[in-house]
Amino acid sequence: MKYISTRSKIEPINSAQAILQGLSADGGLFVPEEIPKLTLQEIEKLIDMNYSKRAATILQKFLTDYTEIELGECTELAYDKFDSMLKVPLSILVKDAKNTKSPVGVMELWHGPTSAFKDVALQILPRLMSLALKKTGETKEILILVATSGDTGKAALAGFADVPQTKIIVFYPDGGVSKIQRLQMVTQIGKNVNVTAVRGNFDDAQTGVKNIFSDEKIREELAKSNVKLSSANSINWGRLAPQIVYYFSSYVEMIKSDQIKLGDKVNAVVPTGNFGNILAAYYAKKMGLPIKTLICASNKNHVLTDFFKTGVYNRNRDFYKTITPSMDILISSNLERLLYHETGGDIERVKSFMKNLNETGKYKIDNPLKKKLDKIFYADYATEEETAETIKNIYDNFGYLIDTHTAVALSVTGKYRGKTKDMLPVIAASTASPFKFTSSVLTALGKSVEGIDDLKQLDELSFFTQKRIPINLATLKDAKILHENICGKNEMAKEVLKFAAN
Repeated sequence: MKYISTRSKIEPINSAQAILQGLSADGGLFVPEEIPKLTLQEIEKLIDMNYSKRAATILQKFLTDYTEIELGECTELAYDKFDSMLKVPLSILVKDAKNTKSPVGVMELWHGPTSAFKDVALQILPRLMSLALKKTGETKEILILVATSGDTGKAALAGFADVPQTKIIVFYPDGGVSKIQRLQMVTQIGKNVNVTAVRGNFDDAQTGVKNIFSDEKIREELAKSNVKLSSANSINWGRLAPQIVYYFSSYVEMIKSDQIKLGDKVNAVVPTGNFGNILAAYYAKKMGLPIKTLICASNKNHVLTDFFKTGVYNRNRDFYKTITPSMDILISSNLERLLYHETGGDIERVKSFMKNLNETGKYKIDNPLKKKLDKIFYADYATEEETAETIKNIYDNFGYLIDTHTAVALSVTGKYRGKTKDMLPVIAASTASPFKFTSSVLTALGKSVEGIDDLKQLDELSFFTQKRIPINLATLKDAKILHENICGKNEMAKEVLKFAAN
């Protein structure tokens, strides 16, 4: 399997090279030359496998320059630290016996070491990258450059801390992540890690990172220190590919729990900001997983909802800080990959869309392309009030505790079913532990948080719901703050060069 750019006709490269490079030099994203297929018989074989073997099986389809043994070892080591035997367990929500034909399977993606879905990919990416260094004979130090809206940062830091031949610098929007998310990042230990706040929002941080990647002068300056850039954001194919796995895994878990039969159609709903997680579901669908509709769930910053409904992507709008900070995004980078595939690999059109977005803040797709997307996606959003109501309703009806982002997904699921009358079973992505957003969750449940700091709120939520605090969050109160860097959005390159030279 070879990889090409979404923006120009580059010489195809293998997956190890794509993972090391992260972003194409032309500013485009790497995509596979073709999307591999799985038959129903191959999907059926996944039923009796554990999660690690399922992951190795799916990844082998994309990472063909890695051996079966290498991928098996990578997946076993990556998911060894997860606090669930199933790694990605599925909780089934049904109202009563009469409603069993319309179950919602909540895919719990937050049982890794940082309690967020990013762990599923970022515990394996460093292992894939270490192997890629050996496969390519790369001798330079790899500097991982990350922009985060909350969860990616800590997951990447935890994955790459003290990994040989790598350094990692994470930029997060100052005041734009939850207090728990910030504490997770700024207490990260490791000789090769740096955490820096950016005066601005996530889009400022993400744009800064992409500009650094495409700046030839910066690459030349880094080369003097024997350093090359790469990424742990979902712009890196090695980050995105492992996310495809959990849609297949959850589908076969639905079969194992007698909710569906092999070949039955399901819908998938994903709370979406940067479009990476739902793009992984899109790849799963293209590979042959029986997904009928991909439900794109947004928050108050509903730029994606508007895009799918109107065909116009317009980031020129007010930016809101919400109770779902990981979705507070107006530039959805991974949408570029979808546009590439659905235009039949038309790099000139994709390049034009991205040029217009960069220069004017918006672009418009034509009606034929919009109609193609309409057959695949449904999009809607949840208000802050609807998000809070969903947390309370799910807890009251099922005794099941969810975070704010998962609540957005389940709220939009209800809207989709109400508008379309489509009652197919749903696989819903639950992207973070509710204990990462204690203030919003407690408030939604009717509990006052006034005067209670975020660390004490962990205990309050645990006591009220009788749910266990994830160990990585429970130990935060004793962790020392190690990173207090802050910079302007135009100073990010300087911070990168300074860190690389150390």
